[in-house]
Amino acid sequence: MKWNEELEMERVAMRVSKTSILINTLLSLAKLAAGIVASSEAMISDAVHSASDVFSTFVVIIGIKMSGKKADKEHPYGHERMECVAAILLAVVLVLTGAGIGFSGLQKIAGGSVQEIAVPGRLAMAAAVLSILVKEWMFWYTRINAKKVNSGALMADAWHHRSDALSSVGALAGILGARLGFPVMDPLASVIICLFIFQAAYEIFKDAVDKMVDKSCDERTEKKIRELAGEQPGVLRVDSLQTREFGNKIYVDLEIAADGHLSLTESHEIAEAVHDRIEQTFPEVKHIMIHVNPYINRKTIVTLLQEVEKTDLEEVYEWLQDYVERKRQEKKEKEGQNQ
Repeated sequence: MKWNEELEMERVAMRVSKTSILINTLLSLAKLAAGIVASSEAMISDAVHSASDVFSTFVVIIGIKMSGKKADKEHPYGHERMECVAAILLAVVLVLTGAGIGFSGLQKIAGGSVQEIAVPGRLAMAAAVLSILVKEWMFWYTRINAKKVNSGALMADAWHHRSDALSSVGALAGILGARLGFPVMDPLASVIICLFIFQAAYEIFKDAVDKMVDKSCDERTEKKIRELAGEQPGVLRVDSLQTREFGNKIYVDLEIAADGHLSLTESHEIAEAVHDRIEQTFPEVKHIMIHVNPYINRKTIVTLLQEVEKTDLEEVYEWLQDYVERKRQEKKEKEGQNQ
């Protein structure tokens, strides 16, 4: 079952990535041509950003291919974190791309008279509008599929598309401003695009690092796991729950309490039922470790007393009497201190 899910994830990711590479290649070439012909610095910067998307998608493909490998002797927990490495590389690519675009824009502004900056043509405006529509569609297409297979690297690529759409909005604003008599707006748009790209890179990097340092799941997921475990037959209490994200998978450490008088086999059956139920409900859970604690209540004590030999009942009775008397004395002393 788990292996089939991983194959489905890889199949979806490959389909989305191939679509992304094709569209980004065509779009970056179209924007580059429009930027050169229409003399738009912002559109050329936007074309470079789209070209970086092609490279980033190749990184996604490599990351997902490697993360989908089966566990081996050197990596008994699998290779899921390779997807986090791919996401971090994407963030680095975004930062470098953004820095290059921002530096180019600042250089253009500071390098000479504002009036000498060429006014962009209408073709640059048309290319910007086309880019906004295409990249926003690519964002939603990639995001939906990333959520479907719970892929961090694919989600990072989706936000790369969104940053490209936003950069195209900035490019369009700069081109319009330049055509309305403010030529400096075109290179200024490149600087604004740079800031959008930095923001996207930060979000991608933070998410990937969180998953690499065993960050716990969100509270909502933990609450659902805890409630589900507590609902299973034989579970009298959930004592402890710890989760950690491992790439796009979740590892769970769970302690439950069951009747302390049950046999080892019966306790194991309860733990196994909880294990199977959680894995069925949460496909992203890769591994669960369940520990069963004995649940001590009056019924448990009565059951144990039935096994005490008649000759030993007096000894047990005296011990219990001493215990009760000691507790009463402690209670009186505590009440005296509070007065």
